[in-house]
Amino acid sequence: MDSGRGQVEAEFVRALGQLSGLVRGIALAVLSVFGVLSTPTGALPVAFALLGLALVAGAADCYHALTGKARALACALTCGRAVAICVAQPWTVAGLWAPNVLTITGITVQWQWPPRVTVPVITGLLAVEAAVLGLGEAAPTLVRVVLESTLARLAFVLLLRATRWGERVRDRQAALERAETLALERRRQEREYLALLHDTASATFLMVALHEAEPAAVAGYARRDLALLTGERGGPAAHDSLVDLEPSLRGIVEQSPLAVGIDWEPVPLLPASVALALARAVREALLNVERHAGVTAARVSVTRERHGAVVTVADEGAGFDPETVPGQRRGIPGSLVGRMAAVGGSATVTSRPGAGTVVRLVWPDV
Repeated sequence: MDSGRGQVEAEFVRALGQLSGLVRGIALAVLSVFGVLSTPTGALPVAFALLGLALVAGAADCYHALTGKARALACALTCGRAVAICVAQPWTVAGLWAPNVLTITGITVQWQWPPRVTVPVITGLLAVEAAVLGLGEAAPTLVRVVLESTLARLAFVLLLRATRWGERVRDRQAALERAETLALERRRQEREYLALLHDTASATFLMVALHEAEPAAVAGYARRDLALLTGERGGPAAHDSLVDLEPSLRGIVEQSPLAVGIDWEPVPLLPASVALALARAVREALLNVERHAGVTAARVSVTRERHGAVVTVADEGAGFDPETVPGQRRGIPGSLVGRMAAVGGSATVTSRPGAGTVVRLVWPDV
């Protein structure tokens, strides 16, 4: 059994023991009051002495139940109270006081103490009852107490097993949730790498296939793509500490061969994963301008929105119809929309043929 399961089981046993001690202490104190009221006048001094013992033992029961201390004292007073009431039967009332005390004691100790304590206690109390009344007269009480004590112990064992079973189910559920979390993280990393692959190597291959390009330019693109793939995928994972977005975006802009104008409004510090997603999305948008728009200039604007940021990349190039982009192309859904959605943001692309393109990145998506 692991430490977490042991802790839960111990807490269950402790709570059950508390309840049992409190029930026994309060119930036998109340029962003793009624026992005094049912006692003949001549035996009232004995009855009041028993009531005092019951109240003291009840206080010890409650103290032990609430604090876990004075276990030996509570056990001794529990036994002493039951023995005294059984012994005093001939002078108090030959009724239900003693049998009820034995029954309540036999049941509650099963839920509070282990069998190595309860078996000798119950055996001793039943022996006293048989010695006082005689075996024949005490037989119904003896059978009743043994049966009810056994059922109480059985119920305790069943509840304990149910607790252990529930704990095993919880552990399995937690393990499944951890596995699902890891699987989701792996899939997220795979999507991120596929998006990065599109941003770099596949975009270069597409440009070479569709356009004539100088070998030197293609080699330059390839070197940059290789550096990004090997450096970013193998580098340390981004942590969600708060960072300044501006240095990342300015670095992306400076690396672009386009003439990029910047409109910058101060924005709050962002989680590192968000800043990374925004920077990569901006880089993808600028690469699209460079490779597909047919212009040499673009504009990047950064504005604050509530506690987040809005980044816009616009160009006045050839434009396109977003509805006609094939579904298997990963540029817009993977490198822009999917990447921003993964960090709780959004990306929209507005364009039409001959009217340029506007990419709008928002975090958080509210």
